[in-house]
Amino acid sequence: MDAVADLIARLPPDFLSYVAIGAAAQLVDGALGMAYGVIASSLLLGLGLPPAMTSATVHAAECFTTGSSALSHRAFGNIDGTLFRRLLLPAVLGAGVGAFLLAHVDGDLIKPWVAGYLLVIGLVILVKAFREFPPRRVTSHVTPLGFFGALIDAIGGGGWGPIVASNLLARGNDFRMTVGSVNAVEFFVTLTASLVFLLTLGLTHWGVVAGLAAGGIVAAPLGAWAVGRVRPKPMLALVGLIVIALSARTLILHFGAP
Repeated sequence: MDAVADLIARLPPDFLSYVAIGAAAQLVDGALGMAYGVIASSLLLGLGLPPAMTSATVHAAECFTTGSSALSHRAFGNIDGTLFRRLLLPAVLGAGVGAFLLAHVDGDLIKPWVAGYLLVIGLVILVKAFREFPPRRVTSHVTPLGFFGALIDAIGGGGWGPIVASNLLARGNDFRMTVGSVNAVEFFVTLTASLVFLLTLGLTHWGVVAGLAAGGIVAAPLGAWAVGRVRPKPMLALVGLIVIALSARTLILHFGAP
């Protein structure tokens, strides 16, 4: 009992808020194939965490949430084996390179750039909400897409889904199979980035990681179940607006605007 009480005492005072953030972000990510990292990173940047630590914290939590999500999507039959294999290796390489670069860049220097990047991603998501996707299956040019998406994801603390899933959906890939496959590969992206961050930066903020991970693990099966049942466009529009607002707030606070 003393050990449990000591563990609870060590948790951050807003631990339940992180659980709620993790659950909401994973529910959206599991259903749409994007936005966990973008939402969580935008919130943590807004709370004042440096970009490298933000990305390390989010990716550490995602090791648990994406693993749970991948298993859930597999159980519901949402994974295209060909697409998964085409994305996997370039994504792992891109995540490793991106995490290594971010670990060696000054946080104050890159913070507004990361916030600006997330703002652009929010705008991209919003635009995607109003586009029609013709029903066809495309797996060409997947290798550079996987590498670039994972590279930017590791540097920005999010973006794998908005870059990769939205691109594949814009080409006309099936919604359910795209979301499931992209979510499955994301586990390996986050695992690679987390290992590089651990070796180069170490990892603190374990209470934040635990909260984000706990919420995400609980919400992962529900997100996988909902992928074929939700209306994606209204959800995409909502996610885009949230990310834009959070990123704009971070930029305003950074540049000291009244």
